[in-house]
Amino acid sequence: MTLRLAAILISGALVLAGCAGAPNDNMRNTGSDNTGVYQQDSPEFFVHQVGDRVHFAVDQSTLSAEAMSILDAQAAWLGQNGEFSALIEGHADEQGTREYNLALGARRAAAAKDYLVSKGVAGGRLRTISYGKERPIEICSTEDCWSRNRRAVTVVSAGSS
Repeated sequence: MTLRLAAILISGALVLAGCAGAPNDNMRNTGSDNTGVYQQDSPEFFVHQVGDRVHFAVDQSTLSAEAMSILDAQAAWLGQNGEFSALIEGHADEQGTREYNLALGARRAAAAKDYLVSKGVAGGRLRTISYGKERPIEICSTEDCWSRNRRAVTVVSAGSS
C-alpha cells in the first residue's frame, strides 16, 4: 500500500511540475492577500490589483499623493482596456447634512474623474454619481471608521458608460 501511495504522490508531483511554468500573460496570481487568479483585463483584477478607491481628508475633495498614485494606476489600466467604461462614485462620512454630503461626494467623484481625464482617459468613458453619506462602508462614530467612508470608488464595466 505504501508503495502505491508513493507512486501516486510522485506522479501527482510530476503532473504539477509540468504545469508550474510562468503564468499566462493574461493571468496573475494575486498572492497571499487574495486567493485566486484574475485576468489582467477583468474588473476583478482592477479591484484587487489596481485599486478601485481613493480616500479623502475631512471635508475635502483634494486628491492626496496616495490618491493620485492609485488614479495613475487606474488610468494606465483603463488605457490598456479600452472596452471598459467607469462610473465614479463619490461618498462622504455620516457627519453633516444629507444635502451637504451629496455635494461633497459629487466634488470627490469629479476630482477623480478630472484626474483620470488629465491622464488620458476619454471623458466619454467616465460618469460620476454622488451617494453622499447614503452608502457607508461602515456605520460608526469614530474618526478611523469615518475615514474609510470618505472615498471615491471607480466601478468598471464592459461597454459604454
